[in-house]
Amino acid sequence: MIPLSVPHIAGNEWQYIKECLDTEWVSSAGKYVDLFEQQVAKLAGSKFAIACVNGTAALQVALEVAGLKPDEEVIVPTLTFIASVNAVRYNRAEPIFFDCDDYYCLNIDKIIEFIRQETIFKHGASFNRKTGKRIRALVAVHVFGNAVNLEPLLELCHERGILVVEDAAESIGTVYRGGKLDGKATGVVGDIGFYSFNGNKIITTGGGGMIVTNNSEYAERARYLTTQAKDDEVRYIHHNIGYNYRLTNIQAALGVAQLEKLGEYIERKRTNYQYFKQAIDQIPGLHLAEVPPYCEPNYWFYNLQIDKDIYGRDREELLALFTAEKIQVRPVWYLNHWQKPYVKNQTYKIEKAIQLFEKTLNIPCSVNLTTEQRTKVIEVLKNGQR
Repeated sequence: MIPLSVPHIAGNEWQYIKECLDTEWVSSAGKYVDLFEQQVAKLAGSKFAIACVNGTAALQVALEVAGLKPDEEVIVPTLTFIASVNAVRYNRAEPIFFDCDDYYCLNIDKIIEFIRQETIFKHGASFNRKTGKRIRALVAVHVFGNAVNLEPLLELCHERGILVVEDAAESIGTVYRGGKLDGKATGVVGDIGFYSFNGNKIITTGGGGMIVTNNSEYAERARYLTTQAKDDEVRYIHHNIGYNYRLTNIQAALGVAQLEKLGEYIERKRTNYQYFKQAIDQIPGLHLAEVPPYCEPNYWFYNLQIDKDIYGRDREELLALFTAEKIQVRPVWYLNHWQKPYVKNQTYKIEKAIQLFEKTLNIPCSVNLTTEQRTKVIEVLKNGQR
């Protein structure tokens, strides 16, 4: 079977994890936790990094330390993994769903239009005209390793009291190119952000996340909350409700080894993308989605777009064909404003996301994808045309 996206273990993972086992530093303390935080902060260009048990927990805490309160609202994309939205509900707040652009990321023009036309600014905050609730934050999800085009939006959000929380779960290593954000990494452009190191990401700790920020108060609060909100560690006194969200030393050791290979892995993914792009775009009715011109992405996932009228098969038919050939592909996520827990939530001019959902398949993109596997994917696509 050719998998969709699996880890690649090709560095110092065994050595670093063995050290954890030999020294018996295996839990949520140890040198590798500190080292992993330091190295991610250096890579991102952030002053602070706080390791977490997973990306979802990182987003939940990031929203909490940014001040999100129950019954407030948060701007979110409908086209994203549902965890980006669930974390809003974990804080007992409500999502407002927005459309995507050609790169599967938030449609910034529609958000700017909504803020200017559908909100009221008073007392230093923006309030939704329709619901009367405060819009506390925007969750900018850098989908598939592509960066959200945040530059046009940052100043307006700052002026209107809307915090920018970056969901960079999929985009570690992605960097903006050109404009005011040139050279900036995703995750540290807004007020607070995070990365994920789940098993299907470009680098992994098995499961894990990392909050990044330049705000010292946010960082201190995040570290406090993710370690059970201990106010007196000796006497077990807690003044707040905290969480058992720390990363283990074993996982961090894996992360340190993986981080050493990130540049190489991005280059491999870029090479595979370019191979697929050249081959797929020559097949009538198929197209591999472009990456944004304003960033250098990490090429985490590849988006195959299908024109049924020309190719002769739709997304579901091609999915079945790949499955029969033991090649793992998947549609993009079921749109979140269609999900049962969120069908009553407000939406705003969602159009492109529906189009992309209907015609997109994610094709194999693992770092260790072989020449033979790439060739097999293209053969299936060529032979599948009607």
